[in-house]
Amino acid sequence: MKIVNIKGQIELLSGLHIGGGDDTMKIGGIDNGVIKDINTDKPYIPGSSLKGKMRSLLEWHIGVVGIGDGNPFSSKLLNDSIFNDDAKKNYAQNLLKLFGDKECAFGITRISVGDCSLSQETVDKELKLSEAKYENVIDRQTGTASNPRQTERVPAGVKFDFDIRVKVLDDDNGDELVSMVKQGLDLVANDYLGGSGSRGYGRVKFHIED
Repeated sequence: MKIVNIKGQIELLSGLHIGGGDDTMKIGGIDNGVIKDINTDKPYIPGSSLKGKMRSLLEWHIGVVGIGDGNPFSSKLLNDSIFNDDAKKNYAQNLLKLFGDKECAFGITRISVGDCSLSQETVDKELKLSEAKYENVIDRQTGTASNPRQTERVPAGVKFDFDIRVKVLDDDNGDELVSMVKQGLDLVANDYLGGSGSRGYGRVKFHIED
């Protein structure tokens, strides 16, 4: 077995919101805060958020979402008629090797996505790490705004370091697994990360180190 590291930076092109699940109410404060490190009170991107988004988009890309009834793709669906050629079936098997299979047909999960902390560049520039964005619901008949709320975002320009590690077992095609990881990052860059993507949140760019 060998382990391949894919490292780099995530640059925010628009405000990013990944909720922190704060259960305290603050009068006049933010209604919907971002997740922050409990020790430093600085925002970060959970590895689970990036990994889950990559897997979801790759499943959409291969066209297996419709056969899973909303559940993550698993090996028990490999006999579906959509896998009518070897190349597509091999791609699906690599996806299960990479991200895991609840049926455990392909052994251990190959990918490990670490939490993404603020880059040293962002720290050195002393960039603002939080912004409050007001949002409203527009009454369709009167055209007036109602139900104002504040959502916290990490602003555009902030960068996070990411570190993805891929286990390549003896029978694996390492090039195919690494290529799938990079394709997953490309799909996220062309879609969004975090919440409220339809409103322009979460546009990102990945800078992969050589």
